[in-house]
Amino acid sequence: MPGHKRGRGNPELTRFLGEQCVSLDVNSMQPLDNLCHPVSVIKQAEDLAADAFGAAAAFLMIGGTTSAVQSMILTACKQGDEIILPRNVHRSVINALVLCGATPVYVNPDMNQDLGISLGMRLEQVEQAILQHPNAKAVLVNNPTYYGICSDLAGIIRLAHTHNMLVLADEAHGTHFYFGENLPPAAMRAGADMSAVSMHKSGGSLTQSSFLLLGNNVKPGYARQIINLTQTTSASYLLLSSLDISRRKLAREGREIFAKVMAQAEYARAEINAIGGYYAFGRELINGGSVCDFDAAKLAVNTLEVGLAGIEVYDILHDEYDIQIEFGDLGNILAYLSMGDRRQDIERLVSALSEIRRRYQRDKSGLMTQEYIEPKVAVTPKAAFWAEKSSLPLAETAGRICSEFVMCYPPGIPILAPGEEITPEILAYIAYAKQKGCQLTGPEDEQIERLNVLAE
Repeated sequence: MPGHKRGRGNPELTRFLGEQCVSLDVNSMQPLDNLCHPVSVIKQAEDLAADAFGAAAAFLMIGGTTSAVQSMILTACKQGDEIILPRNVHRSVINALVLCGATPVYVNPDMNQDLGISLGMRLEQVEQAILQHPNAKAVLVNNPTYYGICSDLAGIIRLAHTHNMLVLADEAHGTHFYFGENLPPAAMRAGADMSAVSMHKSGGSLTQSSFLLLGNNVKPGYARQIINLTQTTSASYLLLSSLDISRRKLAREGREIFAKVMAQAEYARAEINAIGGYYAFGRELINGGSVCDFDAAKLAVNTLEVGLAGIEVYDILHDEYDIQIEFGDLGNILAYLSMGDRRQDIERLVSALSEIRRRYQRDKSGLMTQEYIEPKVAVTPKAAFWAEKSSLPLAETAGRICSEFVMCYPPGIPILAPGEEITPEILAYIAYAKQKGCQLTGPEDEQIERLNVLAE
C-alpha cells in the first residue's frame, strides 16, 4: 500500500500532483520506520526536532495541531480531573475535554472593548484559580492568541509548578518564537511541560503537520501511547518529510527568515495606519498584565472606524482584489505574514485597503464589537455532548443548555461549547455573525437555524 503504487495506478492523480510527489507517498515498509513506534529514521527526525525546539522530546504529528492539542490534554488529564484554562481557546481544546472527561476551570480573559478582542490571562487570575482549585492537574496557556496576545507565560509556569501543576501551551501560532529574535518567549524554553506547535502555519511545512513537544516532567512513552489512541497508523510520508525539511530550514535560517517577516509586518502596520480609519495594532497594547507581550509578526487590523466589519473587508479583498487573507471577524482582519510573502504582496494589500476605505467607508454606528462573551457553564463538556438532547429553533433556545459547538471559523474559538447556557446576548451575536457573512460551524444543523440542547 498505497494501492496507486507510486502513481502508476492513478495517472490522473500523478499528472495533478507530479511523479515525485506520488512516488514519495509510501507506507508500511520496514526501512521507513513506524510512526506509532519509531526506532530509526522517524526517531532520528524527532530527536533533531527536540534539539531544535529545546524540548526533552518531540513527536511528529500528522493530524494537525488539533491532534497535538488533544494528545497534550489527554496526557495530562483523566476523567474528573480539573484543568485551568482561558475560555478563548480553540475548539480542539474543548474537544479534548469531551474525549477525556476533564472539567474546565475557565479564566475569563479581559477584553479590549475598542478592538473587540479577548486578551491574555492575568497572573493574579491564574493564581486565584489555582488557589480555588488546588487539585487541578494542569494550566493551559495560549502562546499567543490568534491576534498575537501573550500572557505572562514565565510567571504562570513558575506559579503552576509551585503548586505541582503541569503547564500546557497551545502554540499553534507561535512556531516562530523558537527561531526568531525580539519575539515573545517560546513555551519549552520558558519551562513549560508540553506544547503543541503548528509547524504548517509559520514554520513552512505542509498543511496538517505539527509537533508535540515535551519537557522533562512528562514521560514520553506514556505520551506516545496517548497519541496512538487517535493518530493514524498510516502516516503520510509527505507530511512527515515536510516537517523534517522545514525543521532543518528553520534551524539553519530561522533567525534571518523571521527578521524579514518582522520587518514586513512593521512596515505594513505603519503603512496601513497612515491610511486613516484602520488600526493595525502592535506592541503598544502591552500593559504588563492581560497583555504581557505581543507577537509583532502578526498583522491584525481593526476595521470598525471605516464602518465595516472585519468579515466585510475580508470578503471585499477576496472578491474584488483577489487577495486572500487569513480571516475576518466582526471587527478585525488578520493577514498572516510568513516566509512566503514578498514586499509587493504587502504593497497590494495596503493599496487595496486604501481603496476599500475610499469606496466603502460609512458610519460605524450599529456595528458589533464584542468577540468574546463570558460563558455560563452548567455541566462539563463531556456530559453535555453525550447527553440526551433536543433540537430547537434558535429563537427558542434562550435559557437552555447547549450540547454542541457554535463558532466562527476561523479562528475556531467557540461562541458556545457543550455544557454552556444559551443567553439572549449569545443568540444576538450568532444572528449578527450570520448577517455579516461569518462562516459559522459546529452545529448538527448545517444552516445554523436550530441548536441541540439538553433534553428536559
